[in-house]
Amino acid sequence: MQYPAYFDDDNPEGGFVVTFPDFPEAVTQGETLDEALTMARDALAMALAYRIEHNKAIPSASMVDGSGYRWIGLSAIHDAKLSLYQHCRGANLRKVDLARMLGIPPPNVDRLFRFDRATRMDQLEAAFSVLGKRLVVTVEDAA
Repeated sequence: MQYPAYFDDDNPEGGFVVTFPDFPEAVTQGETLDEALTMARDALAMALAYRIEHNKAIPSASMVDGSGYRWIGLSAIHDAKLSLYQHCRGANLRKVDLARMLGIPPPNVDRLFRFDRATRMDQLEAAFSVLGKRLVVTVEDAA
């Protein structure tokens, strides 16, 4: 999933200030464009991780016009975790229910959603499978 971020380079001190229209809590900066892009990915991941941890809704990406906007995406593993969270939330499925369906302890299910915990792809595939879904990985040309 990708979200738009606004890269403001009109700063007296130089560099870029990055904000997200869909996540007002996600604000970061970088001295160079490359640094600002890296920081933007981290800020987006932290905002999403917070919302998942606190069982909050995840907004759809806004459609934006104008210069200064760039699309920021997650790592593949974070994207899979976010998708799992959204499917569970959409089905009103609690973590304890998913644990029961998978036959694993509830703390192990918690790790499936945590961005700061390593998760094997086969564990995510199993979780999607019990939801009647299949996890698919695709490769695209870099922007």
